[in-house]
Amino acid sequence: MKRALDILEATYPDAKCALDHIDVFQLLVAVVLSAQTTDVSVNKVSPELFRLWPNAAALACARQEDVEQVIRSIGMYRTKSSNIIRLAKKLLEECGGEVPRDMAQLMSLPGVGRKTANVVLAVGFGEQRIAVDTHVFRVSNRIGLCDEPDVMKTELALMKNLPVDRWSEAHHSLIWHGRRVCHARKPDCEHCPLNGLCLYIK
Repeated sequence: MKRALDILEATYPDAKCALDHIDVFQLLVAVVLSAQTTDVSVNKVSPELFRLWPNAAALACARQEDVEQVIRSIGMYRTKSSNIIRLAKKLLEECGGEVPRDMAQLMSLPGVGRKTANVVLAVGFGEQRIAVDTHVFRVSNRIGLCDEPDVMKTELALMKNLPVDRWSEAHHSLIWHGRRVCHARKPDCEHCPLNGLCLYIK
C-alpha cells in the first residue's frame, strides 16, 4: 500500500483541493455547492457569490432568490441556495460566525455530510482526514487499498490501512487519479502508473 501511495504522490505532486476559496468559510460553502456537480462548475459561480456575500454575516442576510440567480448554473441550485443561507445563519447563531473545528458541529450544519466535514477539517484546518467521494471510493477499492461495499466502510478501512500522516495526501492523490486516469466507465489502464500493482487488471 505504501508503494501505491508513493507512486500516486510522485505522479500528482501538486494534488490539492480544486475548489477556489480564500478562507475556511468559503471552502465550506464551496464544498456544499460541489455535491453532485463538478468543482469546475462551482469555481465558475463562486467568485460572484463570494463577492456579494463574502462571509457568514453577509450570506445569512441574503435573499434565496438572489443566491439562486448567482448559482443557477449548478445542479440542485435551489436546495443548495437554501442550505448555504441556513448554514450561514446557524454559524452566526451558534458559532459566532466562525466555521467550527469539530466533526459533529460541522455535520449539524445544513447541507454538510461526513465527506464535506472531512474536507473542511483537512483542507481548512490542516488535520489528517480521508474524505471519501465517488473518486476515492472507486479508486481505492479498485487498486486494492481496501475492499468495501460503501463509502463509510471505505473511509474506516482506509484509516486503518494507511499511515495517519498520509491520509490527506492520499485523499487528494486518489481524486486526481480518478479524474485523470481511473475513470468510472473506462479506466485508462494502459497509461496507469499503478498498472503493475492494481488488482483491477490482474
